[in-house]
Amino acid sequence: MNYSYWELKEWFSNIDFTIVGSGIVGLNCALQLQQKHPKAKILIIEKGVLPQGASSKNAGFACFGSLSELIDDLKTHTEEEVFNLVKKRWDGLQLLRKNLGDAAIDFQQNNGYELFLEKDLYDECTAKKEEINNLLKPLFKQSVFTITANHFGFHKIYKNYITNVFEGQIDTGKMVIQLLNKVQNSGIKIINATTLESFTDSQDKVYVKTDKVEFTTQKLCIATNGFTKELLHENVQPARAQVLITKPIKDLPIKGTFHLDKGYYYFRNIDNRILFGGGRNLDFKSEETTSFEQTSLIQNKLEEILQTIILPSTHFEIAHRWSGIMGVGNQKKAIVKQLSNNVFCGVRLGGMGVAIGSLVGKELADLV
Repeated sequence: MNYSYWELKEWFSNIDFTIVGSGIVGLNCALQLQQKHPKAKILIIEKGVLPQGASSKNAGFACFGSLSELIDDLKTHTEEEVFNLVKKRWDGLQLLRKNLGDAAIDFQQNNGYELFLEKDLYDECTAKKEEINNLLKPLFKQSVFTITANHFGFHKIYKNYITNVFEGQIDTGKMVIQLLNKVQNSGIKIINATTLESFTDSQDKVYVKTDKVEFTTQKLCIATNGFTKELLHENVQPARAQVLITKPIKDLPIKGTFHLDKGYYYFRNIDNRILFGGGRNLDFKSEETTSFEQTSLIQNKLEEILQTIILPSTHFEIAHRWSGIMGVGNQKKAIVKQLSNNVFCGVRLGGMGVAIGSLVGKELADLV
């Protein structure tokens, strides 16, 4: 790339902090670094024209885990670990709301509902409900999970939901725009459509090579979540989430965030539409990818569930389909660590980026 003297001087010289990834973690990391070091020169490089990955492609669930998910987590984590997972998600959501304001991200607390296709899973969840409520009571000061009837009239599910009064929803696009505005208004530079190819830590600075330009930086922070494997040897696997959204539906009565089949399917209302995603469990191996394509296997299943369970007596049309790339691993805990003298990472958000992204970004900046 043919850069001028002016461009090299203003954008790529004397950089104190470079952040890779302009998603929720990278942007929050940049803002936190700027607060701590107001005179620092901070640069963000982003491989997409817009933020890639999951930050601007998620379903906008302001949630911290359905009851069946938390029961499942207790099979592989201690009670203390599960409590800490929920606390981190809850604290992260409060930080997101405090930083950006509820109105700016269209935060709404319309409850979260877990739906059950089979009575056995429902019975298992109701049997453990009080145990989980008691576990979380020190954090929420009241019961999180209650039982309510199927008042939205979904078909082919068990007659009751398990309801979470603390769950909410946001407008993902508004959240990302607010974060980008805050970052750019504070003088932090973002370079889009630029891919990090390699980096070398030489003790006093880091040599950065991208597909467009090479430069040095004092510190390098990697916030690439689902794309981490391309850069680091950390326990982070890409996990694609496929999503669709309907055209507006007149007098849509459905309001809230909904989990179905242990959270492998999830849907919500937005702008009089149903946004619906999931189905990764139909073909885990194929969904371990950084490709943004959709598959007919999963898209057909999403449409089938829409027709038979969610909107059985309502005509609808699909307006749009897309995919996001999450970062998952053998543990639910995010990886925030120092990799070498001047290189750090904040990755593996485990599909909970809206909940923990603000906090992971802050922790990454605090570590640096």
